[in-house]
Amino acid sequence: MRINSLVIVGAILIAAGAIGLFYRGIPYTSRDVIIDVGPVKATADTKRTWPVPPILGGLAIAGGVVLIVMGSRKS
Repeated sequence: MRINSLVIVGAILIAAGAIGLFYRGIPYTSRDVIIDVGPVKATADTKRTWPVPPILGGLAIAGGVVLIVMGSRKS
């Protein structure tokens, strides 16, 4: 049995949507320069979160289900 590319993309969308709903955002670390005087440079790492609306996660899951259904149909 050969797996259709629509099924693979659909599964990725479902996984990404579930992760987006579970974590409520994408965490990342930002490095900010505090002091920059000649050869002396001081930085600070700040943990931030890029918020993902729950509707986006739901739409990703719904789109993934649609792609899996379309990809699993025989033509």
